[in-house]
Amino acid sequence: MLALPCAARAAAGPTVATLDWALLETLLAMNANVVAGAELRQFIDVAVEPTVPAGVTDLGLRGIPNFEALYHARPDLIFNSNFYLANEARLSRIAPVETHSIYLPGESPFAHSIQATRAIGERLDLPSGVKMIERLESQLGSQTRILAGGDGRPVLPINLGDARHYRVFGSDSMFGEVLARLGLTNAWTGATAYTAMAPMGIETLATMPDAWIILIPPHPADALDALGRSAFWNALPPVRDGRVLTLGAVNPYGALPAAGRFANLLTEGLARAWNG
Repeated sequence: MLALPCAARAAAGPTVATLDWALLETLLAMNANVVAGAELRQFIDVAVEPTVPAGVTDLGLRGIPNFEALYHARPDLIFNSNFYLANEARLSRIAPVETHSIYLPGESPFAHSIQATRAIGERLDLPSGVKMIERLESQLGSQTRILAGGDGRPVLPINLGDARHYRVFGSDSMFGEVLARLGLTNAWTGATAYTAMAPMGIETLATMPDAWIILIPPHPADALDALGRSAFWNALPPVRDGRVLTLGAVNPYGALPAAGRFANLLTEGLARAWNG
């Protein structure tokens, strides 16, 4: 059992736990009384925000959590998703379980995130859920106006697997949905599987010469160095013309907090690049 010393706890109300990162970031952003989550050190690296408060128990791997640690964390309620339904029977022996699924094939993770945020806010009697939705809608509206003055080029959000492969996020991903809400065009128009397609060969980037390439960490440590030495990479029009942005890390399977973070980083990066 591992408690992470990150930020002071101020939450009250029912104690809650979850294995799902999208639900975890939602609960943390709402200032719910989170007592346990899974793979917290990696969550901190990948999601970055919201901050994980001090004292939250790390349950280990999301797929095979430490049920004893969860029991000792004493949650009043456990939030689960479709990704971890195999654990639901064991979870329900520890505390009541409510399931909210954000990522379903062919469905909108943005819409499901709004539904889940509203439902969790009502369940925990936290008005911060509705406020989160309202803040994000206002943020996206402001950023849409900022980006309307851009160069009109499509945007390609990708995550590197290595120097020769990447995964691309389609229109049904959270990143793809944010692009649409910001009035931007996703350069990837092909099919995806569960919001992303991987592995894609780096040579396929040559079919999207007009795009802005948006690199979303985390990437393997040596991938960017290897690309920098690649003649093919450096000959790509987006690379040659300086149309490559590397953002901060964002949880690709996050909820509204991830959507807001991605929108912030992308808007700041594009606006800075356009203004020279």
